[in-house]
Amino acid sequence: MRVLNSIADLREVARRRVPRSIFEYVDHGSYDELTFNRNLSDLKALRFRQRVLVDVTSQSLRKDILGVTSSMPLAIAPTGLTGLVHRDGEILAAQAAEAFGVPFCLSTVSVCSIEDVREATTAPFWFQLYVMKDRGYTASLMDRAEAAGCPVLLLTVDIPVSGLRRRDAKNGLAVPPRLTLRNALDIATKPSWAFGVMMGKRKTFGNLAAAVPHTGVATLSQWISTQFDASVTWKDFEEIRRRWKGKLVIKGILDAEDAKRAVLLGADGVVVSNHGGRQLDGAPSSIAALPRVVEAVAGRSEVFFDGGIRSGQDILKAVALGANAALTGRAFLYGLGAAGRAGVTSALEIMAREMQVSLALTGCNDVRDVTPEILSRD
Repeated sequence: MRVLNSIADLREVARRRVPRSIFEYVDHGSYDELTFNRNLSDLKALRFRQRVLVDVTSQSLRKDILGVTSSMPLAIAPTGLTGLVHRDGEILAAQAAEAFGVPFCLSTVSVCSIEDVREATTAPFWFQLYVMKDRGYTASLMDRAEAAGCPVLLLTVDIPVSGLRRRDAKNGLAVPPRLTLRNALDIATKPSWAFGVMMGKRKTFGNLAAAVPHTGVATLSQWISTQFDASVTWKDFEEIRRRWKGKLVIKGILDAEDAKRAVLLGADGVVVSNHGGRQLDGAPSSIAALPRVVEAVAGRSEVFFDGGIRSGQDILKAVALGANAALTGRAFLYGLGAAGRAGVTSALEIMAREMQVSLALTGCNDVRDVTPEILSRD
């Protein structure tokens, strides 16, 4: 049996088990992928200070995230079409997150609906919201999240227009998936995926069932580009803040001035994110932007990090630079594609173990005590 002990291992298995169009939707970014690659390279460039002769017999990764204790400073990020990576993917990921003791966030453009996930889980989960052109439908999504007991609404604001993800258009990614001459051979070599997803009852946008056209088949990029509202402003954020009674987190912040304004208008948290390198190509990496946002927020809200997490060391680096916690998208999706719920659990276990070892080797016992001092300044 092959030993799978890194996120890269899970990625390779997922690549062989998931159809190319869906795997590349997960695995790549927009345009020339400059920002996507910076997310990875800038994290790798950060180095730790190795410390010795410190009693590190017991490490704690536990951290409070928006008032709830998590087993590690990590949440599962909202990712679109998770249920096409693996049958019932959102449900399986939410169950894995619940068992592991970390938050799970469901995407607006999920395959399994809010109600599907609520029925299959016990722990409260977060809900991610896109502001749609139909404000009434946007409001109804908020109402459904509230009815499901979601304690956190995560508002994504960095996609007023959709960046060109060239591979999606070239691969003809469609929702629901369709069998064509071009992809028939690829799908034929993934029988487990084909049986699970193609034969399953959930394979379109679960939360948007009433909004998705029922005639014809459009590529993902074509359909989504018609739904997001380029007119969204801070006034919309203020209205959402008034309506939503729970915690409100704003995702897609790279600029210090935007972070200050979000906090001023009532954000309980901000997520430093460039949408995984899937929007503005040429933007800074998330890790490069993190310290400026942390300084701007000045402890008035929680700061989360998203973009390039591939290991427990990446999470620890983000915490060292001031993040309360990190969000992971691709890392858990690789696990999901590789082995369903068990694969998501494996991804979480791998990152937790890497983080624990790195914490010890930098001379620390408790992740809550981590500061920039664990990073090398040379």
